[in-house]
Amino acid sequence: MKKLSKKTLNSSFWRWYYGNLTCFSHEHMQTFGYMWSMLPIIQELYESKEEQKQKLQTYYPFFNTEPQIGAIVVGITAGLEEARANGADDIDDEMINGIRAGLMGPLAGIGDSLIVGTYIPILLGIALGLAEGGSAIGPIFYIIVWNITIILFMKFIYNKGYELGGTAVEVIVGEKATAARESVIVLGQVIVGAMAASWVNITTSLSINNGQVETEKAFTMIEGGKDVVEKATGKIIVEGGEIVTKYVKVMEDSIISIQEKLDGAFPGVLTLLFVLLCWWLMAKKAVSPVKVMLLMVIVAFVGVFIGFFDPGLTY
Repeated sequence: MKKLSKKTLNSSFWRWYYGNLTCFSHEHMQTFGYMWSMLPIIQELYESKEEQKQKLQTYYPFFNTEPQIGAIVVGITAGLEEARANGADDIDDEMINGIRAGLMGPLAGIGDSLIVGTYIPILLGIALGLAEGGSAIGPIFYIIVWNITIILFMKFIYNKGYELGGTAVEVIVGEKATAARESVIVLGQVIVGAMAASWVNITTSLSINNGQVETEKAFTMIEGGKDVVEKATGKIIVEGGEIVTKYVKVMEDSIISIQEKLDGAFPGVLTLLFVLLCWWLMAKKAVSPVKVMLLMVIVAFVGVFIGFFDPGLTY
């Protein structure tokens, strides 16, 4: 009975980890990265070059999913290929590619929601906090934590996929797994929303002159007493005087702060609107994050120029 060695499985995993986008193109996406990760599996299970070539062609059809969680598909097909090499008649090219094609869509949705849409923003939020003031701890934290956690996660699901083989389909896309996935997605959305409220702060310095109004100003003065001048310092000291507060009526401009009015009606409304705008552009209009960031730079520049924003800079 043929059994894949731990060395071969590790080789297959690391090839997927580092090379899942090997020879990436719009025509093939992750196909060649997938074939490269399956190559050591095929070479160990089949002796002749002709048989190896034939079995490797099984993995030539188009494949694309979220790379991190997609490691489980490579593990599943490694287990299926081992079973086929040991004479399992019900496992053929059509069956293997049916599982690959059936899993890559749901896994892409799971991975994009949990990893790209939830885990990475949480890590970045923590890293940005640690990087405040130009500290190098933030990027170092992200690089170390991301690589350690994602390697452990991918290796775990790769091995689980290999152990489960074809039965992994129900575990991944079954009813219980779907309910658990939706719960995690909701939790992630709450966390991302809380991070946006904590880290994003949009305020306006815009104000409206409502004309002049008569107001009273208080002046504190000293009446009576004797002025003594210290010649060395030029300081004037009043001895024996009485402190008196007088009120004088003056005309002043009535300034209405737009930010104060907004905070009174809906605290943080500008922050909410900017976050929703970014979400709408990326989720509904398919605008790339880089373009959204460039748009925000332009909005900030124009906003400061026209006086809507006040960065508090002095020159």
